[in-house]
Amino acid sequence: MNTTNQNREIWRIRKVCDATGLPRSTVYYLAARGEFPNPVKLSSRASGWDSWAVQAWIDNTLEGAA
Repeated sequence: MNTTNQNREIWRIRKVCDATGLPRSTVYYLAARGEFPNPVKLSSRASGWDSWAVQAWIDNTLEGAA
């Protein structure tokens, strides 16, 4: 992944689901199993994901499918 052209962001669950094509429940399930990046606690009621970590997971998944 070329991170020099992409700003590092914190993605909320909706953006993670849109980027991966996974439903919300699967994102949390895979994260709990250690198969997806863990969310970062932003506040007592909010979590988000490192956009670079999610993109790396997408890239690895696509490479494994080839």
